[in-house]
Formats: sequence, C-alpha cells, structure tokens
Amino acid sequence: MMYSFSLERDALLTQLSAMQPICSKRSPLDVTESILFQVSYRELILKATDLEISLQSSLSIESSLAENRSFLISGRRIYEIVRELSGNLTFSFIESGIKLTTTEGVAFTLAVRDARDFPAFPERIENLMHCESPFLLNLFDKVGIVVPQNNATKALNGMLLEAGPKGVAFVGTDGHSLAYVETSQYTLSEPTQWLIPRRALLEVKKLLEQTTDVVFIGTCSGQLVFSGTHFNFFTRLLNDPFPVYKPILSTTNFVKVQMSRESLIKALRRAGALLAGQFIASHFSFSMHGCEISLENKEIGSLRQMVACDITSDFSLDTAFYSPYLLTGLLAIPDEQITCYVKDKRSALIIVTKQANYEYTYVVMPVSRENKQ
Repeated sequence: MMYSFSLERDALLTQLSAMQPICSKRSPLDVTESILFQVSYRELILKATDLEISLQSSLSIESSLAENRSFLISGRRIYEIVRELSGNLTFSFIESGIKLTTTEGVAFTLAVRDARDFPAFPERIENLMHCESPFLLNLFDKVGIVVPQNNATKALNGMLLEAGPKGVAFVGTDGHSLAYVETSQYTLSEPTQWLIPRRALLEVKKLLEQTTDVVFIGTCSGQLVFSGTHFNFFTRLLNDPFPVYKPILSTTNFVKVQMSRESLIKALRRAGALLAGQFIASHFSFSMHGCEISLENKEIGSLRQMVACDITSDFSLDTAFYSPYLLTGLLAIPDEQITCYVKDKRSALIIVTKQANYEYTYVVMPVSRENKQ
C-alpha cells in the first residue's frame, strides 16, 4: 500500500514562502537548507532553522498514514516547485523518496534526506504574555524604522523589548534617532528584557501581517518565542548591552512646540529634494513667529521656508537636523498636530504622541551646522 497525504497548494505555499529567508541563509550545517516535514494522521508540521532563527508551522491534511513519518527536503527546491503548481497536492511515500502529484496530472519524484540529520528543535515553550497581533505589529513598525542592519555597535542592530508589572516597552536606535513606545495594555509579573536581532524582527513582522489572532510571547531554551495559532517563531538574542537611553527621553526644561504634521512633512520633503544623497543639515530657527527651515547645497541650490508653530513661551533657538531622520519619525505618527520639545542647539528634538493604548516618543539628535555647506 502506498501511504500518502494531501493538502491545498496555497496553504503549503504560504508556509514555504515564510521559511525561505531561513533555509536560504548559510549556516555551519548544510542540512539547514532543508525543511523538515513531520507528518501525522491529520497534521503536517514544517520546521526550518538556520541556528539563529527558527520557524515551525502546522497545516491540516488528509492522509492514509498508519504511523507518523518524517523527511527532509530542499527548502528552496520544494518552494519553487509548489509555486508553479495549483489545486490539491498529494505527497506519496515511495522507495526512492517522495512523489508529488496534482489533480491536473503533474507528477514529480523528489529526493529526500533522513530526518535524523536535522538539528534538534527547541521544545517546552513557556508562554509569558499574550498580545493582539495587529496592535503588536503597529508597535513593531514604530520602532523598527530606526533599527540599523550592520551598525558597528552590535547592540544597535536589535530592538530592545522591556516588560514588567507596569507594562511593555520597545526601543530602537541607530545612534542618530531613537524610537520608544510603551503600553500598559500588557504586563509581566517580573521585570525582564530581551534584545531582538533586526533580522528576527523583520521575520516576526511578516508573520504578524498574516494573522489577526492573539500572539503569545515566551521563552524556550534561552530563545525568545512568538507563537500564533499555527506557528512558533524562535530567535536567539543579542547579548550586547543596549545603550542607556532613558535620560534622553526626558523633556524637563524643554520648550513645548506644536506644529502641523502635514506642513512639517511637506517642508522636510522639499528640503530632501536638495540633498542629492548628501548628508547636509537643515537649519531650524524657532521663534514666536514660527519655525524657519532652510537648507543650502552648493552644488544644487538653496531653500528657505516658514512653518507655522505654537510655542508656549517667548523662546528662540537656532539648531540643525538632518531632515530624513526627522521625516522618518513623523511618518510613524498619526496626529494631525504634533507636539515636540526643544531646548538648545546641543539637545535633541523630542516628539511625543499619546494615543488611547500607547505612548510614542521619537528623538532626533542635532547635527553640526558645519554640515549645512
């Protein structure tokens, strides 16, 4: 008797696609280019790992199996094949490997490897808290915008997750700007923190985009785990100490300034049109009359524009910022009117927004006016 299992092509393709960034990354073990298929009577479990991040997902199947079966198959190859198929797929166990057939009469015979070659997968997940996936994705988006990829300071290549009895906070910085979001909607009995690598953050975001279910955050074998209804995502953590950041969030002795978000975005985009890929500072002159923003690029031209603002005191300040850094934060803020805080030419510009279930702070460090050209 030929034992087999069947499932819908689209469901399988979605999971294989999510695993491609993992099985295509080089690791010390060549077997990690494979995806592990674990087949039971009603369920197919897929596993992929590159020894840094790992993904496990499950799919419902129809099968004629009398006992559980497992095999390894090239992750890239099976993805490329399934991508070109349609309809219902049937995998049959044959002596030479696996036979894949479709309802349209297409048939492949595929070589497989012994499942015992696959690295041991983390087990016994301890779930610590749960979050609504759309809300968690929103917070990740607001912080992930500043997390760099290959910063010389290794700790900056990750997002800090802090949790405790008062709530949860996410922090990211590239050394020029910093994004911080906190919420009291989720809590943890004991204070703890994890530094999530940027690569893992990007992959988790992809998973969150595909679900509206509750997502659990937990730990397993020293790794952080994000678990949905049909997936478990594991990531190793960065061990480098994250920079001390809380003092920079303080607005004590700063002056409050309110401006139209749309007007400021338009002004920054105009300034960006003169940058031509160069790091040139935009000059900001705050006063009771408004905020004058100017930029000069000797190779292209200059720009001077006024943005209306409301300042709470008789205050004036000349400072400089790199407009793309500031624009990045503004695009993550939903308010029509932004509230920012300024102090002197050596201090950061701090934007704060308070929403119904979170508070978001975006900080931009000043740059030398010598870069104005």
